[in-house]
Amino acid sequence: MDSPGSPPGMDSWTADLFLAWAERQEKGRYELVDGQIRAMAPERAPHALVKYNVVKALEAAIKRAGLPCMAFVDGLGVKIDETTVFEPDALVNCGGRITKDTIIAPNPVIVAEVISPSSGDRDLVRKYFRYFRHPAIYHYLIVDIGSRSVLRHSRGADGKIISGGTEHGELLALAPSGLEVSTAAFFEGLDEFSDAEEA
Repeated sequence: MDSPGSPPGMDSWTADLFLAWAERQEKGRYELVDGQIRAMAPERAPHALVKYNVVKALEAAIKRAGLPCMAFVDGLGVKIDETTVFEPDALVNCGGRITKDTIIAPNPVIVAEVISPSSGDRDLVRKYFRYFRHPAIYHYLIVDIGSRSVLRHSRGADGKIISGGTEHGELLALAPSGLEVSTAAFFEGLDEFSDAEEA
């Protein structure tokens, strides 16, 4: 089945074709996975709040550390290869200046996904393997609203991936970027929702 707005008969997409198509879409968010366009599900309020909190906490950590990095809440893509482009809930790009026309993060050192019932398996399994194909990515954070915890996958100096959980309120040290954030900041305001559930 063709994706909304896609040319009929388009069975497989390249990253460049997908990005040109996605820029023309007036509504919705999309990712490209193995040449197939996937629409991203609408978000509930807790999900939107937590991903905003993640970016805000990372941005504050960047300022404290005085690093040449920028934090972004969804929108910028991460190109894994010629047939896969993800749009993480949050990312930190470090290095050179980003131009106003940038739609792909050139050096995404940290990527974060906020998991929900509809996205959990995809983020935990599929994206785990693909994100670390990108040579710039050192940290993949999976932020779990339900348990208010963070699962961190990090690329070590030897290239091996090290994984570990961080409970609510613990300090998260993100080397080699040099950023430190408290996971409590990711979940601020969640108690303000009535009958709050996972996003």
